[in-house]
Amino acid sequence: MNNSEFIQRKEAATPRGVGVMCRFHIDRAQNAELWDVEGNRYLDFAAGIAVLNTGHRHPRVINAVREQLDRFMHTCYQVVPYASYVELAETLNARVPGDFDKKTALFSTGAEAVENAIKVARAATGRPAVIAFGGSFHGRTMMGMALTGKVAPYKLGFGPFPSEVFHAPFPSASAGVSTDDALAAIHALFKMDVDPQRVAAIIFEPVQGEGGFNPAPADFVRGLRAICDQYGILLIADEVQTGFARTGKLLAMEHHDVCADITTMAKSLAGGFPLSAVTGRKDLMDAAAPGGLGGTYAGNPLAVAAALAVIRVIDEERLCERAIVLGDRLKAHLHALRETVPQLIDVRGPGAMIAAEFSDPQTRKPDAAFVKRVQTLALERGLILLTCGVNANVIRFLFPLTIGDAQFAEGIENLVDVMREAATQRQALVV
Repeated sequence: MNNSEFIQRKEAATPRGVGVMCRFHIDRAQNAELWDVEGNRYLDFAAGIAVLNTGHRHPRVINAVREQLDRFMHTCYQVVPYASYVELAETLNARVPGDFDKKTALFSTGAEAVENAIKVARAATGRPAVIAFGGSFHGRTMMGMALTGKVAPYKLGFGPFPSEVFHAPFPSASAGVSTDDALAAIHALFKMDVDPQRVAAIIFEPVQGEGGFNPAPADFVRGLRAICDQYGILLIADEVQTGFARTGKLLAMEHHDVCADITTMAKSLAGGFPLSAVTGRKDLMDAAAPGGLGGTYAGNPLAVAAALAVIRVIDEERLCERAIVLGDRLKAHLHALRETVPQLIDVRGPGAMIAAEFSDPQTRKPDAAFVKRVQTLALERGLILLTCGVNANVIRFLFPLTIGDAQFAEGIENLVDVMREAATQRQALVV
């Protein structure tokens, strides 16, 4: 089946609500490269939306899953438990920031982790309300959508959403929102919308994902911690996209001098296998009654085996350090491009969680069309890129941290070429 035949079958058999970027389908992949069924090669700077920090088919992950597959595939942990689930929980309890006793529950997806973190917070505090932020993304379930601070495409036509969810602006230099503005907005919520004594949790991403790869400033995180401490509110760090070496630390909250009460994780936790986790203070995690947490596939043994292997790979291959090296190389090239690509207004992000933001040089308004053109040209050259941002004017870079130097250099060369080409085309249209 060639790519054209595949597209026809896909459109006939699957709903348009499952948006698909590429007009080809994959045949095989290895590390940072993949090939479609017609033999075309691509460099993967998307990594399954931050799922493949350890690359496609890392041999350590494959071997761990194969060994587990030879023993058993599924029992449902809540029916017949297994030691690897407990081992992974112990590992996350030790590695998640926070000098306090912790417990961990495993689930299947990032949205599940977020939903269960909210359940834990409500059970532990006896309070209903939650505060999230504009530009945030927390999943496509009903609570996930309620928390998400971006309407299109995630919320269109799906309401009403769960109540008692409130939003405040997230700090962003390009949007003109300072830390003081964002913290003041939370206090304004307390005066106009919700009694702080009714708020169970504030949930935030240490670096916003879909919102535009906006890092949370250190003083903002400290401010959130202070507000939570003042009013008995729990702080939830959504590390679904930021976790597992992407930002140069195992978890992004390690960049800060305060800790969250509850942490959600998924994506690169299991190197491509569906697995998520909620790790939190011991007393909080024990608030739910037996049976209140879990799921039929939650903590699947194949995914758990993969996760234990992923964490070993991150440590032994020093992927946190690698993220910083690769991120610095990319940022240097992007900064150099600002002389010839006037649309490029900002380069930001810790480690290898890098964003490039674009606006129209004349109007200074977000330039989503330019970003789409760069993405299209890159794909034609065999480079897979993702976009993000409330205004769809940001390119985000999520290459595997295991990418070889030659492949990384090739990808950067293609990126530089297509950005310059897109800028030249735009200039020709203006003239």
